[in-house]
Amino acid sequence: MSLVKRNNGNGRDLFPSMMDELLKDWAGGAQVAKNTAPPVNVKELEASYSLSLMVPGWKKESFNIEIDNELLSISAEVKKEKEEGKFTRREFNLSSFKRVFTLPETVNTEEINASYQDGILEITLPKKEEVLPKAKRVIGIS
Repeated sequence: MSLVKRNNGNGRDLFPSMMDELLKDWAGGAQVAKNTAPPVNVKELEASYSLSLMVPGWKKESFNIEIDNELLSISAEVKKEKEEGKFTRREFNLSSFKRVFTLPETVNTEEINASYQDGILEITLPKKEEVLPKAKRVIGIS
């Protein structure tokens, strides 16, 4: 029994799908990634912003995070190692990437920190003190 990738589209996708499969097999099982930039989630919290990049299979030493003129750059580079043997199919794909984000003026760039755990690169961007919500204050009448 052989597992075959199916495309349950309306028939218009049949030819490109067949060509993709043929070219993958012709190229020794190599597959060209359609999107080499990792997906990202950006979340605003009360005291900070949170950037989460899904980058499984990387080492934390591979990442380079820089801030330059209110631009946050996140990049990683793959160092190819010589592999023995010939692949009959290859679907693992770690390629270099770079993502750049414009930081809002409300971010305290001196306090940014990052962590990498379970394939998620988490970058915390704390807000400046002057933009944090103030506690409610009751004013007495004299």
